[in-house]
Amino acid sequence: MTELFDLKAFLDEKYEHYNQLFFIETDPIQVPKLFTEKEDIEIAAFLTATIAWGNRPSIIKNAGRLMRLMGEQPHNFVLNASDDDLKALQRFVHRTFNGDDCVYFIRSLQNIYSNHGGLQAVFENGYHSRNSVFSALQHFFKVFFELPGERTRRHVSDVEKGAAAKRLNMFLRWMARNDKCKIDFGIWSGIPVSGLMLPLDVHTGNVARKLGLLTRKSNDWKAVEEVTTALRVFDPADPVKYDFALFGLGAFEKF
Repeated sequence: MTELFDLKAFLDEKYEHYNQLFFIETDPIQVPKLFTEKEDIEIAAFLTATIAWGNRPSIIKNAGRLMRLMGEQPHNFVLNASDDDLKALQRFVHRTFNGDDCVYFIRSLQNIYSNHGGLQAVFENGYHSRNSVFSALQHFFKVFFELPGERTRRHVSDVEKGAAAKRLNMFLRWMARNDKCKIDFGIWSGIPVSGLMLPLDVHTGNVARKLGLLTRKSNDWKAVEEVTTALRVFDPADPVKYDFALFGLGAFEKF
């Protein structure tokens, strides 16, 4: 019990240290922070999270470039982009995410905002079907690929196949969490913060294993469930706040 208390105190200290505005300076969340309208924020956040793998400065640079290609009005672009507008996206590339993928994403988002009530409605409807983020991600995957686009499936995690869905869980953290430091947006109310799942990546996974919070060797959905369950012992109302602590320890302190 003493060891558990000490570990909670350690993680709480690291959370307080990294859950500060300076965190935004090196984090891709700075891109959706450029916007004030709800739909602009969530679309910018979703697209930024989608390409959030690899070098962080490159992620931020390319996400900013994508916003410029959308005229700095992501919601308007999604609803009203002409064929010529979409053609301009063909030159966008981030690692293996290319112009064809980018165009598919915009067309799919147009379908979501025109026919499904927007990103918030899709994720929240999925969540409430079984009161879980797993069901939210299942439902989102199904709706997102209502349009044909087999190649682009590689860029959206499929939790039914065991994917950890790091980027989608990060996106949901951005949308649902809201605390005193205002790093996450907290603009969605339909998914409870207590139900969020850890955005598991190399950094958070390695640190969690060193701290004894995770025994599973693979960074897959079962590992997400295991580590999030462990973090709920420390804070049942807001378990993924420790994403700041685990990521900071791994990425910045090389723990």
